[in-house]
Amino acid sequence: QVQLVESGGGLVQTGGSLRLSCAASGLIFSSYYASWYRQGPGKQRELVAGISYDDTTYYRDSVKGRFTISRDNDKNTVYLQMSSLKSEDTAVYYCHAGTLSSEAYWGQGTQVTVSS
Repeated sequence: QVQLVESGGGLVQTGGSLRLSCAASGLIFSSYYASWYRQGPGKQRELVAGISYDDTTYYRDSVKGRFTISRDNDKNTVYLQMSSLKSEDTAVYYCHAGTLSSEAYWGQGTQVTVSS
C-alpha cells in the first residue's frame, strides 16, 4: 500500500521559512516525478514545484527564488524548503508522486499559514 505522509506545515510570519517533508512508503520516490501542489482558500489546486527522475526541477513563477524542492533517496523523502514566505503562500500543501503511465498518488496535505 502506497502512502505519502507530509509534515512540517504550521504558522509562520511573513518573511519566515518552513520546510515541508513528504515521506513515502510502498514506492521508491526516485522512480517517480515528485511534486508539491497547494490549494489556498477558495482557490484551485496548483502545482508549486516538481522534481523529475534526473533531478530536473520545476517551479511556478511566484515561488522561484524562494522555494527549493529536493529529494533524499536514502530516506525516500521529498522536501520543499520555503523561504521569504508571503501571505499568498497560505494554503494546504500536498505531496504528489506520479509516472508517465498515469500512476499517481497524493498525500493528505499539510496546512501552511503565513501571517502578516
